[in-house]
Amino acid sequence: MKVRLFKPSLGQEELDAIKDVFERSWLGLGPKVSEFEEAWANYIGCKVALGVNSGTAALHMALAAWGFEPGKKVLVPAMTFISSAMAAIYNRLEPVFVDCNEGTMGMDLEDLERKITPDCVAIVAVHMGGHPLPLERLKEMARIHKMKIVEDCAHCAGGEYKGKKLGTWGDIGCFSFEEKKGMTTGDGGMICSDESDLINKVRPMRWLGIDKDTWKRSALYTNKKADSRHWYYEIHGIGYKYNMNDLAACIGLSQLNKLDDFNSKRRSAIGRYLKNLEGISHVKPLLPYDLSVNSAYWIFGLRSARRDDLILHMKRKGIATGVHYMSLPLHPIFSDHKESTPTANRLSNEIITLPLFADIRDEEVDYVSRAVQEFYKN
Repeated sequence: MKVRLFKPSLGQEELDAIKDVFERSWLGLGPKVSEFEEAWANYIGCKVALGVNSGTAALHMALAAWGFEPGKKVLVPAMTFISSAMAAIYNRLEPVFVDCNEGTMGMDLEDLERKITPDCVAIVAVHMGGHPLPLERLKEMARIHKMKIVEDCAHCAGGEYKGKKLGTWGDIGCFSFEEKKGMTTGDGGMICSDESDLINKVRPMRWLGIDKDTWKRSALYTNKKADSRHWYYEIHGIGYKYNMNDLAACIGLSQLNKLDDFNSKRRSAIGRYLKNLEGISHVKPLLPYDLSVNSAYWIFGLRSARRDDLILHMKRKGIATGVHYMSLPLHPIFSDHKESTPTANRLSNEIITLPLFADIRDEEVDYVSRAVQEFYKN
């Protein structure tokens, strides 16, 4: 048996949605993007959402919304994907790496407190693997130190914390719809907030700084009441080619209808893994998985002192694995950073991600589990 690490769940609904967009012959930034933005805002319970072409773009724009002075500092977890730190660098801000909590692998709030200085202006709060941070405490720390919170929700689309959707706790929430994530648009992302002024400030940034996108202008092309300057637009600041397109948005609308079911199926698979693997003394679960009805986990993994040997064993069994992630301060690009992140650095050598996706079959979970059992038995 061969088992993939990740796989998007796609069906006839997505094909029908694509067909509809093809028949309309408008594939770029258009009405489907607006429809998806409204549907997403309603789903998570925020005032405004803006579709972009990646979660990375969402993070970049989120930190740009406040126009922080170059050189100011942003607190970023050491254990996360590179986008969380690059968003600061794109805005000419300095990432400060915070160690991870031994139990949850999320940002260690004790270490965060130690690393706050007067130059710190924001926190990129990553819900690692889908496990929520202790958000009440984080919000209070941000309030005391006058910092903004960008929730990086790339791993937890649809998840909740204490009855409130993740992505609505901070000042701005950012989501990824890359093909491996909880739901997909192929590539894509969303930035959302209850502060409409923040989102409207960066809205032109996703479309090269242009204040009126092509779809809005197109409605005036043949309007008899419009004057000859229907084509006119202005650019008041720097922008990027970050827009979502209608082809991605139509897939997103179909996926959003299935997101709660996707999360339920992942919870079921994780529960099966945990039951299968209990009693193996040499490993423990990657995260403290809470499989309540409102959780949304993107990855299932283990911690093992013999991680690399286990990876090779799984390869021989046809089972794909991964490592999420290597501590960011270990990458050469951050060699000049002197922050101490010993827990994240150590866990980088112990963690392994196992196959998990919405359509994974029970027999695939059992096959992966038996391979892990066999490795430790031998």
